[in-house]
Amino acid sequence: MPQTFIIAEAGVNHNGSLELAKELVYQAAKAGADAVKFQTFRAEQVISRYAKKADYQKKATDAEESQLEMVKKLELTAAMHEELRECCKRFNIQFLSTPFELESVDLLANQIRVDQLKIPSGEITNAPLLLKAAQTGLPIFLSTGMATLGEVELALGVIAFGYTCKGSQPSLQAFQRAFLSEEGQQALKRNVRLLHCTTEYPAPFEEVNLAAMDTLATAFGLPIGLSDHTEGIAIPIAAVARGATIIEKHFTLDKNLPGPDHKASLEPHELKEMVTSIRQVELAIGSSVKLPTRSELKNRDVVRKSLVATTNIRKGEPFTLANLTAKRPGTGVSPMFYWEWLGKTADRDYEEDDVIFP
Repeated sequence: MPQTFIIAEAGVNHNGSLELAKELVYQAAKAGADAVKFQTFRAEQVISRYAKKADYQKKATDAEESQLEMVKKLELTAAMHEELRECCKRFNIQFLSTPFELESVDLLANQIRVDQLKIPSGEITNAPLLLKAAQTGLPIFLSTGMATLGEVELALGVIAFGYTCKGSQPSLQAFQRAFLSEEGQQALKRNVRLLHCTTEYPAPFEEVNLAAMDTLATAFGLPIGLSDHTEGIAIPIAAVARGATIIEKHFTLDKNLPGPDHKASLEPHELKEMVTSIRQVELAIGSSVKLPTRSELKNRDVVRKSLVATTNIRKGEPFTLANLTAKRPGTGVSPMFYWEWLGKTADRDYEEDDVIFP
């Protein structure tokens, strides 16, 4: 099976500090993640001064502070992005970021030159952003938290339109036509991966609904992954066992740092444990063929049984219920043939516990 693409979501857990952000890059690479992801935005272009904080943000930060004030302190400048991109190159890990407005799409695609874009769940109905992202021609990870199947389809229609209908007038009808077209479907299959997600921090286990990954895969025929917000590492590991090909997970240097996302994030040692466990699960999934493995074959004769004499048997005597049983090792006649051997005559002398050979 293809290796799971593991995204270590640094997000805004750098608290606006370039040095913290660089340390997050190093720790993600050290843990074995494939990519480390940040968030790219200009707060005033994303959040109005009337926007309220989510409950989890109120618990983790100053409840009197507005969402705009909180997020403003977490911006990364263009120069910081460039330094982080170079830091990622140095540690051989892919740099990713999530754009939250149109200028940030331009920054990431044209100045930072990322390999792919991640669209978060909150932007799945932001058609201008989806269109701009697709028009870059870059591959897209699309998170689907809080979305219905219909909303996912509509978002994919916008993206298909962006990939295939440059210069055309956007509209809901045009998006639908692009989604239904052969060209649009091929563009989606080449470029888009869907991430199932439960948008709560931390997400309750009973609301994760991993089975919805199957629904997304069946409905859209695209690679499916999980953007996970649960506590611990059990759910992303289970998702890989169910077929997820992408895992995104928040991590931090310290859960006790101030900021909105630290408490719902993994610390570096937990991130490393998650990556290691996922790689083990990948090895364990194997193929659908049911055959003895190489390591099993050397144990087969040891743990299986053969027909064995329970008493001394002289040549010419018949095998009976009284003198024939099944015992280890499995080097002789299989006990599957027990009844066929009853009544046969011994072709040589056997002592007690001698294995019967054909």
